[in-house]
Amino acid sequence: MPIAKTPSADELKNHSVVSPEDWLAARRELLRMEKKLTRLNDELSAMRRELPWVKVEKEYVFDTPEGKRTLAELFEGRSQLIVYHFMFGPGWTEGCDGCSFLSDHFDGPNLHLPHHDATLTVVSRAPLNEFLPFKKRMGWKFKWVSSYGSDFNYDFHASSSKDAIDSGRILYNFEEIDSTDAGEEHHGISVFYKNANGEILHTYSCYSRGVDILCGTHNLLDLTPKGRNENGTMDWVRLHDQYEGVAGKAHSGKSPSL
Repeated sequence: MPIAKTPSADELKNHSVVSPEDWLAARRELLRMEKKLTRLNDELSAMRRELPWVKVEKEYVFDTPEGKRTLAELFEGRSQLIVYHFMFGPGWTEGCDGCSFLSDHFDGPNLHLPHHDATLTVVSRAPLNEFLPFKKRMGWKFKWVSSYGSDFNYDFHASSSKDAIDSGRILYNFEEIDSTDAGEEHHGISVFYKNANGEILHTYSCYSRGVDILCGTHNLLDLTPKGRNENGTMDWVRLHDQYEGVAGKAHSGKSPSL
């Protein structure tokens, strides 16, 4: 089925208006499709859990506000670790708009995830002292650590080296793509499991629109007549203190987007 385009103001103005009985019939047909999608999504989630795993052999060390921590220590005593690869490269003063938009959704789930054997951590390649002021500005509480000086971002395809970019091809979202328009930093999710022996297994990663599953705002907008109402993916999104009319707005300009 093709993806429906965003309706124009005129199309919304001229949208069909029917009787309650006709609306109910149309709604029941849509419900049938919604239930089909829900079942398909359940099947997809089961397939995701059945993916084979890869043992993480390399030792990764991260800078945290509490000092150096290994990948194993980022689990914080739990068996499951969800890492969000946040686009914030060395020398940046602001995070990516899109990554920031998604990160606005993390503190809510973190009220629950630690109580269900899962830790959510955000990782960026910039040094810790470069992004902590931005974290404070955004008012976020989630754990955010730096992989600066390690291969973590490169090994999990959240960053590309300058040599790879200069070669004309980089690996992103599990395939080689033209590096012409690609920056050094990329966004995505990686998931890890730590077994009873303390071994760390890489279980899942996704990139590009695969991270849309994290965004509750999109799910809400998808319920509305206008939908996401965008001309390009998340082209309307700004840092949450840069929207027009936001009280205490102190910053302007655009940061690198997804």
